[in-house]
Amino acid sequence: MEKIIDSSLSVAKEELSSTDFIKDDILLFDDMRKTPIPVGPRRMTFIFVALCTAGSTRYTIDGREMEVKKNDLMFVSERHVVENLSMSDDIQGISMVMSMNFYYETVRNVGGMLSMLIFAKDHPVVSLTDRETRVFTGYFRLLKAKTAETENPFRRNVVQALVLAMFYDLCGVTSRLQTGSDGPKLRAEVIFSTFIKLVEANFCRERRVAWYAEKMCITPKYLAETVRQVSKSTPNEWIDKYVTFELRLRLKNSTKSIKEIAADMNFPNQSFLGKYFKEHVGQSPSAYRRTHAM
Repeated sequence: MEKIIDSSLSVAKEELSSTDFIKDDILLFDDMRKTPIPVGPRRMTFIFVALCTAGSTRYTIDGREMEVKKNDLMFVSERHVVENLSMSDDIQGISMVMSMNFYYETVRNVGGMLSMLIFAKDHPVVSLTDRETRVFTGYFRLLKAKTAETENPFRRNVVQALVLAMFYDLCGVTSRLQTGSDGPKLRAEVIFSTFIKLVEANFCRERRVAWYAEKMCITPKYLAETVRQVSKSTPNEWIDKYVTFELRLRLKNSTKSIKEIAADMNFPNQSFLGKYFKEHVGQSPSAYRRTHAM
């Protein structure tokens, strides 16, 4: 079996040195022909969004063969494995690479944060209408222009605001596609969808996988195997994503003390929250608040 290599944003930045970027947060490029074709499978550690405006490209994601044509949007999030990338000679398009940390900082609500990632898992390529194509092309052009304004001290804030607006419009696209899709779902997909809805409603108070399995009338082992099969992540990892993102939001935007946040989020005490947050985010709650408070 061919070794899977993690594809980092910093490496992508070096390979695409002519692009516009902000540190290790986001980079944009508008010449698909200069996209480096990886040798062997690559596991994404960032979010990759691309809009094809001419020509076509083919690739494999998690073993599924995909084709991207004109007006198609390609969305790949972390952990997914991409390989066998090929492009037609007339390929044209625009692309954006974004770190997961920047994504978590930018999106303002937990449901919105994960809804696109969940949808993209089953729909890594979606066809846009002509109007939607014009809208997202406009976002990209403006993002590229603002990213290049290195003398602007508020450059990162402006880019975040534009990315947030773009993601809300992306949620509008996914909503349109979900509304128009009434085909049958596999049992595993139904279980995963039910689990995510339960997590969204209860993650502030409940973090035990066994509790969710009991609510769904299945065993914790079966829940874990099914969620892993469908999403490539464990139930604990999904719960942690919701909890850590909510903690980021509260530390960043709330005036409540860390002790009060711990109580609101059903942690035994402030110390336990601190250990949990540092394990998943890499810094203490107080340090995160100092560097990210609005």
